[in-house]
Amino acid sequence: MGAVVAADGFDFSPGAQVPLSGGAGQTAATQALASAAYRDNPLADISKADSATAKSTIKPPKLSLFEPNLGEAFSRALQLRMLGGARGALIQSFGIEPQTVVEHCLAAIRIRKIRDVKLTVLMVGFGLLFLPGVLLWLGAFQLKKLLSKAQGTGTSALGVALMLAVGAIAVLFLVKLPFTGFWSVYLRAMVVVPVIGWWWAKRISEATAKDLREAWKGLLEGGGVGAKIPEAVPKDPNETAAEQMRQSLAKLTAEQHSNVAFYAGPNGILGMGTRWGSWQMAEELRPAVEGGEINPFRSYDVIRVIHDRLRLLERSPLHTGGFKDAPSVRHWVVVPVGEKAGSVSRPEGTEVEAFQVRGHEIERICNEQQFGSGSRHYLGVQFVLWDGQLVITLLITVTVLHETLRVEVTGHALGPVNPLFTSKPAPKSKSVSKTVKFWETKSVSLPLVDASEVVRLAARAPLTWFPGFLEFLGGKLTLPEPFGLRHAWADKPWRHRFMADDALRAATPVLRVVHSAALSVLKENGVDIARFDSRSLVLSGQVQAAEPKKADEYNA
Repeated sequence: MGAVVAADGFDFSPGAQVPLSGGAGQTAATQALASAAYRDNPLADISKADSATAKSTIKPPKLSLFEPNLGEAFSRALQLRMLGGARGALIQSFGIEPQTVVEHCLAAIRIRKIRDVKLTVLMVGFGLLFLPGVLLWLGAFQLKKLLSKAQGTGTSALGVALMLAVGAIAVLFLVKLPFTGFWSVYLRAMVVVPVIGWWWAKRISEATAKDLREAWKGLLEGGGVGAKIPEAVPKDPNETAAEQMRQSLAKLTAEQHSNVAFYAGPNGILGMGTRWGSWQMAEELRPAVEGGEINPFRSYDVIRVIHDRLRLLERSPLHTGGFKDAPSVRHWVVVPVGEKAGSVSRPEGTEVEAFQVRGHEIERICNEQQFGSGSRHYLGVQFVLWDGQLVITLLITVTVLHETLRVEVTGHALGPVNPLFTSKPAPKSKSVSKTVKFWETKSVSLPLVDASEVVRLAARAPLTWFPGFLEFLGGKLTLPEPFGLRHAWADKPWRHRFMADDALRAATPVLRVVHSAALSVLKENGVDIARFDSRSLVLSGQVQAAEPKKADEYNA
């Protein structure tokens, strides 16, 4: 198949397969988020996992009988937001592989779709022909759900009475009817046949629930459960839907590796976390020889040397400890957006290719855009630790205003994903009193899918072919904007002692390498480094402080 080029000029053909940095050691956070696609928790649980700066929105159902659970709503929301044709720009998800998470969402949707096809056939066979009886049972279960939510408000007794009345009417239909002949048989079947269909639907739902829970458990236990999405693999050039999905997944991965980030005021750089520390070395540029001159140099000359020195961070004079893996060192273009911005847009034009700002444009921004409006250049060194649960980013910027050179290092930290995503499936059971030794209790296993859940799944199944209408009736999950899969559900790392230690420890060697590299450039170009050296020693002491700050919040 020939290369496929999108309308925006991006080539989505595979091309040369080059390993991308930062992909290793990110399995725990990736698989934790991917497990949400298979979960059967209540949708309301997602609100407990939202980060402080990104809040999800749940549209309440018009009929609770059609309300989705967490896995259904999460998979659908991510499918539309990450692969939708009209989707907006995404925030990079550092520490995870978002394509893997989306693939598991598609795989979960596929598993549920197979189940819904079977349930739809049952609804047609057992429900359409006996529609009055189905509506009667659905109304009873809808009434039960409404009354269960209203318990404690004085309506529970009325609910019991109404349910008993419905049961009495059903028994009356079975025992004695005012009709004879065909209508007598039909009315009796109208009550019984939906129950037979429910029993069959229960078996189908139980089997699917086991498959979903096995995938959920396998991901969290590191079993390497792969996502099966054959609909994303085109078998011939005429399969436009599969080709479009393949392109969307490729575009998602390309945007993940963009070198453009967004700064949102006190919310920090989106995807990297808030700024917890800032160390600035700013002194006057004076010639080393009195009456002499300084050799002309530019900000990017200093940045280039710092970049080369940072790539050697994993080397140590001692054969003990140290950084196990080389950190990712790359240039960033940071675009300012509002603190409460509802969306972001990536730069476009001839200087941008495949979401990457070209090297010569990065150099121009570094040298020229240091004051006033516009994007800024930062050199970033990023550590992905704890299997992707901790992302430490230290950003370096060099500016020159008049005769003052400023070297600034800022620390950002993104903590682990919320514990909601790391909880394993618990077997459904309840404690009951023993028959003889009634003062003792025993645990009784419950079915994975209870009666109400079977009715919910069967009622939703025919409407899954019309997802817009199903969301209108049952509600949906709206993801926080600007949306990034990782930072939307990240906790702060400071609650974890070892993670906090790692973030604080990483800053010291980075700061010293940055200062050493900057001083070497200044010395080579005839600058008096005495004041810079003194300032560097002061900052080396400050960086060893054992507490993070809120560096993005100023007391005015």
